[in-house]
Formats: sequence, structure tokens, C-alpha cells
Amino acid sequence: MARAPRPGEAKTRLEPLLGREGCARLQAALIARAVAWAREVGCEPWVAYTPADAREELAACAPGAQLVAQEGEDLGQRLQHATGHVLARQDGPLITVGTDLPTLRARHARAALDDLAVGCDTSIGPTADGGYYLVALREPHPELFALPADAWGGPQVFELTIAAARRAGLELGMLRLEIDLDTPADARWLLLDTALPEGVAAILRGGG
Repeated sequence: MARAPRPGEAKTRLEPLLGREGCARLQAALIARAVAWAREVGCEPWVAYTPADAREELAACAPGAQLVAQEGEDLGQRLQHATGHVLARQDGPLITVGTDLPTLRARHARAALDDLAVGCDTSIGPTADGGYYLVALREPHPELFALPADAWGGPQVFELTIAAARRAGLELGMLRLEIDLDTPADARWLLLDTALPEGVAAILRGGG
């Protein structure tokens, strides 16, 4: 799931640190990193992008990835569409991530796939701000994303998603908590992580 790397539209909460152009460069690097991670763990990368006219921009950041425009009024609807679109075209499992966690490692994919292999319907990786950075599915479960529209982006997304899974009778696996990259404070923490790719780190330090 990716937003086009456009100045003033991508990673806007990091503008005090990087400026508009720096945020756009960062977003391009984050998209490229997410696609590279998918390939590293043996998955075929798909990028669900927004806005709808950004196909060429995403193709430049993610050469060789399958591209699909996001559809829906809120993130939940867009996740429903994107996961359903991919799973209608290939068998699961499917691992869906955003571009906000450049420190993704192979162990994240292995842990999620292990959860699915032992019978979980979904595996989710929570973030420190109350959201999540990864959701893995064996088959479509649109009910997992059926949260109130105004909840997306808030501090209760993970909590509400757990409740939605329980209501739907889904068995849930959980990954370790991670810090995603949204704010200058997040950037300072992630710069201490040895898993942060150097290209991303250089941009965060102002050298990109």
C-alpha cells in the first residue's frame, strides 16, 4: 500500500525535518525498499497505489512490480479492494505492508507465514502508535478492515482490528511490536536501528 512520492502529499508529518522535497525522496526510497523486501522473502510484489493518476510514478519506484490503483473512500475500503484484487488473481497467502517500516526483515514474513501455516486466519504486526505495519491472510477477509472510517490513522486501529477479527470468528496471530516512520521522533528512533537501510538513513540525516 503506497502513496505516490509527491512533494506536499507524502510523509507530510516529516516535513519539519526533511522539507517537502525531502519527504518525496524518502517516500520513493520507502516504496523501493518495500518492493525489495518482498522479493527478498520470495514473494511477488504488488503495489496498490494512490492517487489513481500515479501509475507512472509508482512504476519508476517499483520496476517490475504488479501495480493496482487503490479504490475506496477510506483505508479500510482500500485494503479490502487491494487484498481482494490480489487474492482473486493468485492463491494465498498474501502479506500486505505499508511503506512506513523500512526495517522489515525476513523474520517478519517468516513469523506471519508460520502463523498462517498453523491455522491462523490472519497474522498482524502492531505498531507503537496503535496501528499495524503488516497483515497476512490466507484468503480474503474484508470484515477485518471494516472499521469506522474516522478510526483509520488514529491510536485505536489495532485494537479495533482485533475486535473485528473476534466478531468474525477469525483466529489471529500477532507479530512483535515495531515503530513505524511517521514523525521526526520516529526518525530519531529508527536511526538507531542497525536494520535501517543506508539509503533511507541518509535521507533522514539530511544527506539524501
